[in-house]
Amino acid sequence: MDNQPAVATTAEAPVSKAKDEIIKEAKRIEEALLNSSKGHFNSADFWSNFHLWIGIPMVLMSTVAGASVLAQVDPHHVAAGVLSLVIAAFSGVMTFLNPNAKASAHLNAGNKYDSLMNKARIFWSIDCWRDESEQVLTDKLKHLSDQKDGLNHTCPQPLGFAYRKAQKGIEAGEGDYKVDKKA
Repeated sequence: MDNQPAVATTAEAPVSKAKDEIIKEAKRIEEALLNSSKGHFNSADFWSNFHLWIGIPMVLMSTVAGASVLAQVDPHHVAAGVLSLVIAAFSGVMTFLNPNAKASAHLNAGNKYDSLMNKARIFWSIDCWRDESEQVLTDKLKHLSDQKDGLNHTCPQPLGFAYRKAQKGIEAGEGDYKVDKKA
């Protein structure tokens, strides 16, 4: 038994310079996708909350304006007039910005980036260790890169502060998996 050669595992298998560079580039793509994904999820969260921040006060002011018209509290209807103008302004902002559509677009973009990030991780952590030629791996890497570029061209731009918040969260470990943490 002691005379048998050790079997190399994927962690022990020698890696060519080309394969090493392919893996590094795939990890770079995965990192960029993580930043974009979390940036879009944060943007979606902002636009969902924005809808509530404007919508709830609008409903409350509409109720007060309607009640003040019917009540004798404001006989000259000044409060109702002012509230009506504010409501009209909020309504215009909601229509112009369309936060629900923006939240949905960013959520969809975040999910697309997240899906591609998972493919990139599987590529470098599993596919690169199979018996495929460096040319096949390079072609697969280029395909991942092209898909990322396509998302960058078709998805909305995440909000600047949402992207920075995503980067800080990632640096704090929000993008880490428990299985990958050393015990």
